[in-house]
Amino acid sequence: MAPTKTAGKDVYSVILPTFNERQNLPIITWLLNRTFTEQNIDWELVIVDDGSPDGTQDVAAQLVKLYAPHVQLQTRTGKLGLGTAYVHGLQFAKGNYIIIMDADFSHHPKFIPQMIAKQKAGNYDIVTGTRYAGDGGVYGWDLKRKLTSKGANIFADTVLRPGVSDLTGSFRLYKRDVLEKLFQSTDIRGFTMQMALAVTAKAKGFSIAEVPISFVDRVYGDSKLGGEEIVEYAKGVLQLWWST
Repeated sequence: MAPTKTAGKDVYSVILPTFNERQNLPIITWLLNRTFTEQNIDWELVIVDDGSPDGTQDVAAQLVKLYAPHVQLQTRTGKLGLGTAYVHGLQFAKGNYIIIMDADFSHHPKFIPQMIAKQKAGNYDIVTGTRYAGDGGVYGWDLKRKLTSKGANIFADTVLRPGVSDLTGSFRLYKRDVLEKLFQSTDIRGFTMQMALAVTAKAKGFSIAEVPISFVDRVYGDSKLGGEEIVEYAKGVLQLWWST
Protein backbone atom coordinates (compact mmCIF):
# COMPACT_ATOMS: atom_id res chain seq x y z
CA MET A 1 0.00 0.00 0.00
CA ALA A 2 1.31 3.42 -0.94
CA PRO A 3 2.11 5.74 1.97
CA THR A 4 -0.36 8.52 2.68
CA LYS A 5 -0.27 11.89 4.42
CA THR A 6 -3.11 13.73 6.09
CA ALA A 7 -3.11 17.44 5.20
CA GLY A 8 0.64 17.29 4.62
CA LYS A 9 1.38 15.63 7.97
CA ASP A 10 3.52 12.55 8.37
CA VAL A 11 1.76 9.30 9.23
CA TYR A 12 3.40 6.78 11.55
CA SER A 13 2.43 3.12 11.19
CA VAL A 14 3.23 0.82 14.11
CA ILE A 15 3.56 -2.81 13.00
CA LEU A 16 2.93 -5.08 15.97
CA PRO A 17 3.42 -8.85 15.49
CA THR A 18 1.48 -10.87 18.06
CA PHE A 19 1.26 -14.46 19.23
CA ASN A 20 -0.66 -15.14 22.43
CA GLU A 21 -0.75 -11.51 23.52
CA ARG A 22 -4.43 -11.34 24.55
CA GLN A 23 -3.60 -9.82 27.95
CA ASN A 24 -1.04 -7.33 26.67
CA LEU A 25 -2.68 -6.08 23.49
CA PRO A 26 -5.44 -3.85 24.98
CA ILE A 27 -3.00 -2.00 27.23
CA ILE A 28 -0.27 -1.46 24.63
CA THR A 29 -2.93 -0.20 22.20
CA TRP A 30 -4.27 2.22 24.82
CA LEU A 31 -0.75 3.49 25.49
CA LEU A 32 -0.09 4.00 21.79
CA ASN A 33 -3.36 5.88 21.35
CA ARG A 34 -2.61 8.11 24.34
CA THR A 35 0.95 8.83 23.20
CA PHE A 36 0.08 9.74 19.64
CA THR A 37 -3.04 11.69 20.60
CA GLU A 38 -1.22 13.78 23.21
CA GLN A 39 1.51 14.58 20.67
CA ASN A 40 -0.99 15.31 17.86
CA ILE A 41 0.69 12.74 15.62
CA ASP A 42 -1.15 10.93 12.82
CA TRP A 43 -0.86 7.21 13.45
CA GLU A 44 -2.14 3.73 12.88
CA LEU A 45 -1.53 0.32 14.41
CA VAL A 46 -1.20 -2.76 12.19
CA ILE A 47 -1.61 -5.90 14.29
CA VAL A 48 -0.19 -9.00 12.58
CA ASP A 49 -1.35 -12.09 14.45
CA ASP A 50 0.01 -15.55 13.67
CA GLY A 51 -3.05 -17.61 14.56
CA SER A 52 -2.85 -17.13 18.35
CA PRO A 53 -4.85 -19.86 20.12
CA ASP A 54 -5.46 -17.70 23.23
CA GLY A 55 -8.06 -15.38 21.70
CA THR A 56 -5.70 -12.57 20.70
CA GLN A 57 -7.56 -12.11 17.41
CA ASP A 58 -10.92 -11.70 19.18
CA VAL A 59 -9.42 -8.98 21.39
CA ALA A 60 -7.79 -7.34 18.37
CA ALA A 61 -11.11 -7.27 16.51
CA GLN A 62 -12.67 -5.36 19.42
CA LEU A 63 -9.76 -2.90 19.40
CA VAL A 64 -10.26 -2.29 15.67
CA LYS A 65 -13.80 -1.10 16.43
CA LEU A 66 -12.89 0.82 19.57
CA TYR A 67 -10.03 2.81 18.04
CA ALA A 68 -11.36 3.13 14.49
CA PRO A 69 -9.90 4.16 12.11
CA HIS A 70 -6.47 3.84 13.73
CA VAL A 71 -6.22 0.06 14.21
CA GLN A 72 -6.30 -2.78 11.72
CA LEU A 73 -5.88 -6.54 12.13
CA GLN A 74 -4.07 -8.72 9.61
CA THR A 75 -4.06 -12.44 10.33
CA ARG A 76 -1.88 -15.33 9.27
CA THR A 77 -2.47 -19.05 9.68
CA GLY A 78 0.45 -19.95 11.93
CA LYS A 79 3.80 -18.94 13.43
CA LEU A 80 5.62 -17.88 10.30
CA GLY A 81 8.39 -15.82 11.90
CA LEU A 82 8.86 -12.29 13.19
CA GLY A 83 10.58 -10.94 10.10
CA THR A 84 7.90 -12.12 7.70
CA ALA A 85 5.28 -10.62 10.04
CA TYR A 86 6.85 -7.19 9.50
CA VAL A 87 6.96 -7.72 5.74
CA HIS A 88 3.32 -8.78 5.80
CA GLY A 89 2.27 -5.80 7.90
CA LEU A 90 4.15 -3.37 5.68
CA GLN A 91 1.89 -4.35 2.76
CA PHE A 92 -1.09 -2.89 4.63
CA ALA A 93 0.58 0.03 6.41
CA LYS A 94 -0.39 3.49 5.20
CA GLY A 95 2.36 5.51 6.89
CA ASN A 96 5.43 7.08 5.37
CA TYR A 97 7.23 6.16 8.60
CA ILE A 98 7.21 2.67 10.12
CA ILE A 99 7.70 1.81 13.79
CA ILE A 100 8.41 -1.76 14.83
CA MET A 101 8.13 -2.82 18.45
CA ASP A 102 7.04 -5.66 20.74
CA ALA A 103 3.56 -6.12 22.18
CA ASP A 104 4.65 -7.20 25.67
CA PHE A 105 5.47 -3.80 27.28
CA SER A 106 9.22 -4.35 26.95
CA HIS A 107 9.04 -1.32 24.65
CA HIS A 108 7.11 1.60 26.13
CA PRO A 109 5.38 3.94 23.65
CA LYS A 110 6.53 6.94 25.73
CA PHE A 111 9.86 6.76 23.87
CA ILE A 112 8.25 7.14 20.45
CA PRO A 113 8.07 10.98 20.55
CA GLN A 114 11.79 11.05 21.38
CA MET A 115 12.53 8.76 18.44
CA ILE A 116 10.45 10.92 16.11
CA ALA A 117 12.18 14.10 17.33
CA LYS A 118 15.60 12.49 16.86
CA GLN A 119 14.72 11.44 13.33
CA LYS A 120 13.51 14.91 12.42
CA ALA A 121 16.55 16.62 13.93
CA GLY A 122 19.00 14.81 11.66
CA ASN A 123 16.73 13.47 8.91
CA TYR A 124 17.96 10.00 9.86
CA ASP A 125 16.89 6.96 7.87
CA ILE A 126 16.58 4.83 11.01
CA VAL A 127 16.28 5.55 14.72
CA THR A 128 16.77 2.61 17.04
CA GLY A 129 16.08 2.33 20.73
CA THR A 130 19.14 1.26 22.69
CA ARG A 131 19.43 -0.39 26.08
CA TYR A 132 23.20 0.00 26.16
CA ALA A 133 23.94 3.71 25.68
CA GLY A 134 23.15 6.90 27.55
CA ASP A 135 20.61 6.34 30.30
CA GLY A 136 19.14 3.25 28.65
CA GLY A 137 18.78 0.10 30.73
CA VAL A 138 17.24 -3.33 31.21
CA TYR A 139 14.84 -4.18 34.02
CA GLY A 140 13.39 -7.51 35.10
CA TRP A 141 16.15 -9.75 33.78
CA ASP A 142 18.38 -11.87 35.97
CA LEU A 143 22.15 -11.43 35.76
CA LYS A 144 22.57 -14.40 33.41
CA ARG A 145 20.22 -13.00 30.81
CA LYS A 146 21.67 -9.50 31.08
CA LEU A 147 25.16 -10.89 30.50
CA THR A 148 23.89 -13.00 27.58
CA SER A 149 22.30 -10.00 25.87
CA LYS A 150 25.21 -7.66 26.51
CA GLY A 151 27.69 -10.31 25.44
CA ALA A 152 25.76 -10.92 22.23
CA ASN A 153 25.96 -7.24 21.33
CA ILE A 154 29.65 -6.99 22.19
CA PHE A 155 30.35 -10.09 20.10
CA ALA A 156 28.44 -8.71 17.11
CA ASP A 157 30.00 -5.24 17.45
CA THR A 158 33.51 -6.74 17.57
CA VAL A 159 32.93 -8.90 14.50
CA LEU A 160 30.75 -6.60 12.38
CA ARG A 161 31.46 -3.05 13.66
CA PRO A 162 28.04 -1.68 12.65
CA GLY A 163 28.25 1.44 14.83
CA VAL A 164 25.07 0.52 16.71
CA SER A 165 25.20 -0.20 20.44
CA ASP A 166 22.08 -2.44 20.54
CA LEU A 167 22.05 -4.68 17.48
CA THR A 168 19.44 -7.08 18.83
CA GLY A 169 17.01 -4.34 19.83
CA SER A 170 13.63 -4.49 18.11
CA PHE A 171 12.24 -1.02 18.87
CA ARG A 172 12.95 1.04 15.76
CA LEU A 173 11.65 3.83 13.56
CA TYR A 174 12.27 3.58 9.82
CA LYS A 175 11.62 5.74 6.82
CA ARG A 176 9.22 3.56 4.89
CA ASP A 177 11.19 3.49 1.67
CA VAL A 178 14.36 2.57 3.57
CA LEU A 179 12.67 -0.39 5.28
CA GLU A 180 11.27 -1.57 1.94
CA LYS A 181 14.76 -1.53 0.43
CA LEU A 182 16.22 -3.38 3.42
CA PHE A 183 13.57 -6.09 3.23
CA GLN A 184 14.45 -6.63 -0.43
CA SER A 185 18.11 -7.37 0.33
CA THR A 186 18.15 -8.81 3.87
CA ASP A 187 17.54 -12.29 5.22
CA ILE A 188 14.73 -11.47 7.67
CA ARG A 189 14.20 -15.00 8.98
CA GLY A 190 15.02 -15.96 12.55
CA PHE A 191 16.40 -14.34 15.68
CA THR A 192 19.15 -12.45 13.83
CA MET A 193 16.73 -10.32 11.79
CA GLN A 194 17.25 -7.05 13.70
CA MET A 195 21.00 -7.41 13.53
CA ALA A 196 20.88 -8.19 9.81
CA LEU A 197 18.76 -5.12 9.10
CA ALA A 198 21.21 -2.84 10.95
CA VAL A 199 24.29 -4.32 9.28
CA THR A 200 22.67 -4.14 5.84
CA ALA A 201 21.63 -0.54 6.50
CA LYS A 202 25.21 0.41 7.30
CA ALA A 203 26.51 -1.37 4.20
CA LYS A 204 24.02 0.57 2.05
CA GLY A 205 25.01 3.89 3.60
CA PHE A 206 21.77 4.59 5.46
CA SER A 207 22.05 6.82 8.52
CA ILE A 208 21.19 5.41 11.95
CA ALA A 209 20.66 7.30 15.20
CA GLU A 210 19.99 5.96 18.70
CA VAL A 211 17.65 6.92 21.53
CA PRO A 212 18.22 5.42 24.99
CA ILE A 213 15.25 3.37 26.22
CA SER A 214 14.31 1.44 29.32
CA PHE A 215 13.64 -2.18 28.42
CA VAL A 216 11.31 -4.03 30.80
CA ASP A 217 10.87 -7.81 30.72
CA ARG A 218 7.40 -8.99 29.74
CA VAL A 219 4.73 -9.08 32.43
CA TYR A 220 2.36 -11.59 30.80
CA GLY A 221 3.22 -14.56 28.59
CA ASP A 222 6.42 -16.42 27.92
CA SER A 223 9.69 -15.18 26.49
CA LYS A 224 10.57 -16.51 23.03
CA LEU A 225 14.32 -16.57 23.76
CA GLY A 226 15.92 -19.96 24.32
CA GLY A 227 19.17 -21.84 23.84
CA GLU A 228 18.49 -22.59 20.18
CA GLU A 229 18.00 -18.89 19.44
CA ILE A 230 21.33 -18.02 21.08
CA VAL A 231 23.15 -20.57 18.92
CA GLU A 232 21.30 -19.26 15.86
CA TYR A 233 22.37 -15.73 16.74
CA ALA A 234 26.04 -16.68 16.93
CA LYS A 235 25.82 -18.42 13.57
CA GLY A 236 24.05 -15.40 12.11
CA VAL A 237 26.80 -13.03 13.22
CA LEU A 238 29.45 -15.15 11.55
CA GLN A 239 27.39 -15.50 8.37
CA LEU A 240 26.95 -11.74 8.17
CA TRP A 241 30.67 -11.25 8.75
CA TRP A 242 31.45 -13.68 5.92
CA SER A 243 29.07 -11.95 3.50
CA THR A 244 30.01 -8.32 4.23
